[in-house]
Amino acid sequence: MTVTQHERVVRIGAGAGYSGDRIEPAVELAEHGALDYLVFECLAERTIAIAQQARSKDPELGYDPLLETRMHAVLPAASRNGVRIVSNMGAANPLAAARKTAEIARSLGLGGIRIAAITGDDVLDAVRSGDYRFEESGERVADYDTRLVSANAYLGAGAIVDALAAGAQIVLTGRVADPSLFVAPLIHEFGWRMDDWPTLGQATVIGHLLECAGQITGGYFADPGFKDVPALARLGFPIAEVGADGAVVITKLTRAGGRVNEATCKEQLLYEIHDPQRYLQPDVVADFSAVHIEQEGPDRVRVSGGNGAPRTDTLKVSVAYFDGFIGEGQISYAGPGALARARLALDIVRERLALTGVQTHELRFDLIGVNALHGETLAAGSGEPYEVRARVTGRTASLAQAVRIGNEVETLYTNGPAGGGGVTKSAREVVAVQSVLLPREQVKPAFTMVEA
Repeated sequence: MTVTQHERVVRIGAGAGYSGDRIEPAVELAEHGALDYLVFECLAERTIAIAQQARSKDPELGYDPLLETRMHAVLPAASRNGVRIVSNMGAANPLAAARKTAEIARSLGLGGIRIAAITGDDVLDAVRSGDYRFEESGERVADYDTRLVSANAYLGAGAIVDALAAGAQIVLTGRVADPSLFVAPLIHEFGWRMDDWPTLGQATVIGHLLECAGQITGGYFADPGFKDVPALARLGFPIAEVGADGAVVITKLTRAGGRVNEATCKEQLLYEIHDPQRYLQPDVVADFSAVHIEQEGPDRVRVSGGNGAPRTDTLKVSVAYFDGFIGEGQISYAGPGALARARLALDIVRERLALTGVQTHELRFDLIGVNALHGETLAAGSGEPYEVRARVTGRTASLAQAVRIGNEVETLYTNGPAGGGGVTKSAREVVAVQSVLLPREQVKPAFTMVEA
């Protein structure tokens, strides 16, 4: 795959890699990136369940909490420079997101913008009415019926392609597979067939490389003294220069911080991939096993060799449900004997929870900085820390029981051991996520156009 000087190139920038990502790099791309598309990927597995809860309290909410801030920031430059926006910031309420975006566009004096809301990913009724089992645990979904919060299918590129063909300048979706947000503009621009499996496989490589934004420009990659990355405080987000055959160069703005090299691209290519020969996506079963990555110049990496096979007959559905409560308390100890005092603190709380009858079905006692991540085996040879933070966390059936865990940690202030400080405590409801596979024909994606 080669991109010649005379061949048409589509430039796609990544504006976000998760819901709370920085906004300045996206504005920088809209202003200076000479982009055709700016894509914001903002939905994690649990994010949409939280959004569904927000929508249940207010029917005009349920979209990404930073949607308004992002749109205020990028719409002027995007409109001025002809950059189209695609994003899953619609979360649990794409229509409300589109209406809010239209309102923001009008407030900025940007009339005539066409905004499409993609719907159809909410399949809670279909999941409830069928006899499905969770892929992870094998349990029947019906047994969780009263605890279900949401069920959202991972849509593919199709409805986004249709919306772009209808003239949408902004497309806001709910649950769409992350790479599909990037695949859709390429299908639209180059007229690729929806059953051109090799090309869609290569397009999925592109989407997968861009979907986490700053990870591929050196953010998550950075490791001082081993993998040094310049100007991380001004980290730029990536740009893909894509040709009609799917050939791509991954790059960034020269003015932006960060780095794009073979290693950053290889790390991102492997991110979240189980079987590189069968990366299951709604659009295609992608094959990354023969991908070739080559440094073309400073901060320019050519990626080729993606392939694909026919898509599956089912779609993955993320099912969220209430799964009890978590209570937590933390306290710090410092100075000589800090570790011994922290261990004593945990022993006291363990005994107190038993004495007072706090009911938990999962309980952890951790020493942050000592054994919280890797357990006691590795901690044994690590030496005596000067400071340590004790943490007690438990899962309970009720909020009241969860609150009592943090309260017992707090009482260590005056009830010993000596020198405890910086207590924090919290209690929250848990929303858990498992998956089911839904026959593709039960999912009906569509789009609605909103005019600014």
